[in-house]
Amino acid sequence: MNGRVLVAGFATRHVAQSAWRAGYEVCAVDHFCDQDLAWCTSDREKFEDLADLPGAIDRICGRHQFDLFVPTSGAETLPVPVPRCGTPPATIRTFLDKLQTQAFFESLGIPAPRLVPEGEYPAMVKPRSGAGGWRNAVIRNRAAMDAWLSLYENIPHLRQEIVEGTPASVCCIANGNRAVAVAANEQVLRGSGESTFGFSGSVTPFDHPMQAEMCALAEKIAAASRCRGTVGIDFVVGDDRIAAIEVNPRFQGTVDTVEMATGCNLFALHAAACAGDLPVRRPEPSQVAVRTILFAERDMTLNADLSVFRDFIADIPWPGTFFEEEQAVVSVCGSGPTRKDALAVLHKHITTIRQYMR
Repeated sequence: MNGRVLVAGFATRHVAQSAWRAGYEVCAVDHFCDQDLAWCTSDREKFEDLADLPGAIDRICGRHQFDLFVPTSGAETLPVPVPRCGTPPATIRTFLDKLQTQAFFESLGIPAPRLVPEGEYPAMVKPRSGAGGWRNAVIRNRAAMDAWLSLYENIPHLRQEIVEGTPASVCCIANGNRAVAVAANEQVLRGSGESTFGFSGSVTPFDHPMQAEMCALAEKIAAASRCRGTVGIDFVVGDDRIAAIEVNPRFQGTVDTVEMATGCNLFALHAAACAGDLPVRRPEPSQVAVRTILFAERDMTLNADLSVFRDFIADIPWPGTFFEEEQAVVSVCGSGPTRKDALAVLHKHITTIRQYMR
């Protein structure tokens, strides 16, 4: 056993599972506390709202002594009485602010979408803080801008030019001075509704003519960021243009497909990088892996026990869980020697799971 680690944040299953496979005893503080989180953790605390997260962390720290603390989304800057394994909060705060991230890209000469002034349309409008892209929107006129501001209560935001291309990311491992790209990923977005740009899955590796250039840019960004451990760089990749979008100074939602495609254990790489050690070279993928999130098509109660499909699903809800329309229900995975093969397997698995979500 490598020690006891506390993983805390809105969703932790992907990190807790990786840490457990790396030989750690894992405890978690999590909003969902799904079945597969219980399988890889020795103790858990569930919370409802992010305001409740510090109290849940205090409760679990009152029951156990921990060797390491690893935050996920929502817990990145919380003070915790456990040695942090990852990027320091002061550095994280820079990249939780998308406007500061924009300035960081510009200081490095990294290509990024141009900021557009008020009154210029169309524009990609996004909150300055927040993860997952759920509130991002293409705004085409003043009326739509007013509606967006009203919907999200005038939150601080930025406006960028619209960049055409494929959403992608690179998972890097960094030690505060240098970085190595582990995998390039195609990002799967919702594609419709209010959450059009919300993250809903990934394909690893991202097979694109500009993949090598994107990985080199990501390594430059991650090294300059002073982040430690795993760090994700989001891009939009066109036929002849790469634009950097965000820096994610924490474990990303692509953990499952990165590990499936490369055979790496990201938590082991993360812990080693925090101690200063980086991979000697970029790992080569041995297959294509894909994951997508299934969302409730209506208000529903899931009565089935989906754990019988644990070989190809994740984030497995407990039987009897109620879901509102559009709420995430479960993740479904597939893999194969090619992207086409992996997607075909994924489609077969989705068809199997969908029959239990009617």
